[in-house]
Amino acid sequence: MGADREGGARHRPARAVAYAACGVVLLAGCASMPDSGDLRGVESTPRQDTQVRVFAMPPREDAPAAEIVQGFLEALTSDDPHYETARKYLTADAAAKWRPEWSTTVLEDGPGSEAARSGGREETHDASYTLTGTRVATVDAQQSYTPATGSYSQSVHLVLDKKTKQWRIDGLPPGVVMGQSDFQRNYTSVDKYYLASNTTTGAGTQPAAVADPVYIRRMVDPMTQMVRSLLNGPTRWLGPVVRSSFPSGSALAKGVSSLTPDDRNALTVPLNAKAAGVGSAQCAEMAAQVLFTLQNLAPALQEVELRAGGSQLCSEDVGEAESLAARGSAQEADSFYFLDGEHRLVRIGVQNSGTQPAPVPGPLGEGDKALRSVAVSRDEKTAAGVGIDGKSLYVGSMVSGSSLGDPVLTSAGKTENDRLTTPSWDARGDLWVADRATGKQRLLLLEQARGEPLEVRTPGLDGRIEAVRVAADGVRIALVVAKNGKGSLYVGRIERDEKTGKRPAVSVQELRSLTPASEEVAAMSWSGDSRLVVVGQEQGGVQQMRYVQVDGSTPEVPAPAALTGVNEIAASEDDEVPLVAYSADGIVRLPAGAQWQKVFAKGTGPVYPG
Repeated sequence: MGADREGGARHRPARAVAYAACGVVLLAGCASMPDSGDLRGVESTPRQDTQVRVFAMPPREDAPAAEIVQGFLEALTSDDPHYETARKYLTADAAAKWRPEWSTTVLEDGPGSEAARSGGREETHDASYTLTGTRVATVDAQQSYTPATGSYSQSVHLVLDKKTKQWRIDGLPPGVVMGQSDFQRNYTSVDKYYLASNTTTGAGTQPAAVADPVYIRRMVDPMTQMVRSLLNGPTRWLGPVVRSSFPSGSALAKGVSSLTPDDRNALTVPLNAKAAGVGSAQCAEMAAQVLFTLQNLAPALQEVELRAGGSQLCSEDVGEAESLAARGSAQEADSFYFLDGEHRLVRIGVQNSGTQPAPVPGPLGEGDKALRSVAVSRDEKTAAGVGIDGKSLYVGSMVSGSSLGDPVLTSAGKTENDRLTTPSWDARGDLWVADRATGKQRLLLLEQARGEPLEVRTPGLDGRIEAVRVAADGVRIALVVAKNGKGSLYVGRIERDEKTGKRPAVSVQELRSLTPASEEVAAMSWSGDSRLVVVGQEQGGVQQMRYVQVDGSTPEVPAPAALTGVNEIAASEDDEVPLVAYSADGIVRLPAGAQWQKVFAKGTGPVYPG
């Protein structure tokens, strides 16, 4: 656990023994614990191969209080499914009351500790220690990750058992606490999927599938963990805009402890009586939710069968699931788009390795209207463009010979930078754009890209919107918000209050910051069902490109190859297609496994559909 240790803590002998044949690591830190002196930081176990299991050692006989605390903290970082070894460091009463699943607190380094005693000698019958550190994040009882800052300080109290004469912990912080590298070794982020409450895609027949990222313990039967998490319902932040097809109270059947696919890559999920009696259409959606949720853990999984009361409810394969609900990551874009040297809309096929763009049919590609930014609808049939002066928003068909017509929106901003942002299409075919006019700054929604725009309420927004990107699921929106000359990235939840015969009231709720306070964001784009790619720069640093999850965590994927002078970035929710950027070299792209390639020297404004 060398990465996560308190500054200034002395080095201790190696504390792990690896059994390679069995794939086991035993945490044996207590073997070298001194009998006296201050308790130091808990060093973090080096990252192990994903097949290596880590188990903690129980307390040794007559271990001093400091060693008991140290051993307990190390036991928290093991792969013990129910923390049975960690409970051995507690009194019987404390072990019964302790709820490790309630929360996980992640510290920058392993928790340091100071002994709270006087006179330099350990107390005869009780002892106290204060755990300290710098917070990085918390994972709550719903397994939802939230970035955190500030100091951490919690007390641990021990007593000397009168009968056994052994030190045990009788007072401890809630949940689990560990250092950042231990968290990265122990936990992994996985998307579970629900269905958008009021968003359909295409012609309005498919509900949108919405990814809800949670953190689970990677070596503790992750497949079963994810199914249980799915059945428990969406996380609090996402809950207001999604639904689950599972009936309330659905759970795994009594006695089911583990789920494993068979040799046909099919998984049977036995459910309790709450799920019995569902109709075929509802059951199909339930199976689709399970398939979508487990595909990140088991890409080869092909089929899910749901059962209850000893009978089959339904069975769905991957193809059937994809026809029931639309996931952004499963939608394949035909082309990426940008503006050529004449400020006309052009495109290059995603599978085309060439660098010669083709004009887009229709008035925005074939007409004489010069544009500064564009957005292409998700069905690639319609395009929206902002005029070269940033004042007017136009919508046109991508059919040769069609006419453009009057602008659908006009800004009153006095300068180009105080007018319209690049627009963005959602899954319903609605168009979003921000008007930055001084004194009239607002986020606007044009239903079906026409008519009088709706002003979208943005409670909690502090600053001016500089960029807008709506997720493929239609229920989340990413915004770059400028304040005091610095742009920051936020993600909000799109809520619609739709009443029969009236226009909907639309709002963006509970904006989450996805960037550190010191980072200035220059560009961003959705790059997966729950992930964005961000171009930013730390204060005093150089421009960098990275991925970030919608919960603020960093995904376990390599950052894109370095590229200088990036002004705009475009990505698809389908991570099989290349990133595209507008940089100092014009339009460039990053195919998988390759370096950045020049595409078009005079191009600007790259976008994928959306």
